[in-house]
Amino acid sequence: MKLYPNELFHIYNRGNNKQTLFFDRDNYLYFLEKVKEYVKPHSEIIAWCLMPNHFHFLIYIPPDKDSKDLSKGIQIILRSYTRAINKQKNRTGSLFTQNTCSKVLVDNSEVLPNRYTTTCFHYIHQNPMKAGLVKKMEDWEFSSFKDYIGLRNGKLVNRELANTFINISEDRQQFYEDAYRVINESLLDKIF
Repeated sequence: MKLYPNELFHIYNRGNNKQTLFFDRDNYLYFLEKVKEYVKPHSEIIAWCLMPNHFHFLIYIPPDKDSKDLSKGIQIILRSYTRAINKQKNRTGSLFTQNTCSKVLVDNSEVLPNRYTTTCFHYIHQNPMKAGLVKKMEDWEFSSFKDYIGLRNGKLVNRELANTFINISEDRQQFYEDAYRVINESLLDKIF
């Protein structure tokens, strides 16, 4: 996984052979505690979503942070989480696919600045709804969407920094409508 400072990244991984990663609420919460411990100190989290068999993070690495520490932190999370699930489920072997993916989001268009970042931001939050897990994004507990619409005051995301990358309307109704807009499929290849 190639990471470097002063860039935004879409970071994601899934269960090996698309297997389930999170079996109950405690599993999600344990993973998020690990994220607080090993990712947050080395980056700014803009958006996140944990799905039953995969996860997504939109992360900015500040210029004063060492991207190697972030990469190492992600490896520690995946290893320790795998050990915990293997013990809980009395299983062995890998849980995640071998390579965690990272895609740098380059938004250099003057016509539509930040369109890939905005696409990734909304894609991450729309994931549970598109997968049919919930009817509305705000009903999924394990994403940062609730933080952005004021239903939770989570500590993982940096909402102020997010506004510098994504024009988040201060009008909550406008933001809500923007979040539910259909994503242009042609933009998705730029976030993966």
